Amino acid sequence: MGKIIAFANQKGGVGKTTSAVNVAASLGLLNKKVLMVDLDPQGNATSGLGIAKKGLKQTVREILALQAEECADERLSEAVKSAVVPTEYAGLSLIPATISLSGAEFELFSDEDSPYYLKRALDLIRDSYDYIIVDCPPSLGMLTIEAMAACDGIIVPMQCEFYALEGLSQLMITVSKIRQKYNGSLSVIGILLTMHNGRLLLTTQVVKELKDHYGDKLFKTVVSRSVRASEAPSYGMPVYYLDRHCKVASEYMDIARELISRI
Repeated sequence: MGKIIAFANQKGGVGKTTSAVNVAASLGLLNKKVLMVDLDPQGNATSGLGIAKKGLKQTVREILALQAEECADERLSEAVKSAVVPTEYAGLSLIPATISLSGAEFELFSDEDSPYYLKRALDLIRDSYDYIIVDCPPSLGMLTIEAMAACDGIIVPMQCEFYALEGLSQLMITVSKIRQKYNGSLSVIGILLTMHNGRLLLTTQVVKELKDHYGDKLFKTVVSRSVRASEAPSYGMPVYYLDRHCKVASEYMDIARELISRI
């Protein structure tokens, strides 16, 4: 059975989507069959994998909306499979998102079963993949709750700064609440440090704080601040495919290997 992993952090600009896309691509390069699910209305993971959003007929939005109609599993399974788009990258497919997904957030509040919509959809296809990677929006709204209710665990990308520490505490409280209410097996797989600059004193202080409180959760590999990682989305490709010899490409490969060993 495939593992469902959500990349989540309510703070924007922490490298969440960049990390989700590059870890997914790295898993594909390690001969894993991977499905990326873009659950962010901005659709950055979709464009970051070179998929044009214009003209897409089946997206995450349609999959969530279909379940409000109480459709049968067979119909839902067909809809999910038809939403899967192949990418140019080894072992990696995508269920895309567009700005239309932003309208789903409010609608999900109206149905008490809605936190399980994504779980129901992904459970129908998870046996077809080794890993399903979900890129959450930068918020703790209903879409993120959907992801947490569906996944086996979350990865928290975060920068080494003071506000990130505050946000991490809030996220851990949310995880605890989701575990109690919607997903008893939910766990934090790991905390991934991004845009790392070891020459800064603040970075050293934040890393020490994290090791003191979350030592066993920290990924051994950190993601360096990288121009290549920033450039790659504009080319619609993971960083490995832009420049496989750059440091950050190697770091994401190491993180993917560590992830495989963790779950």
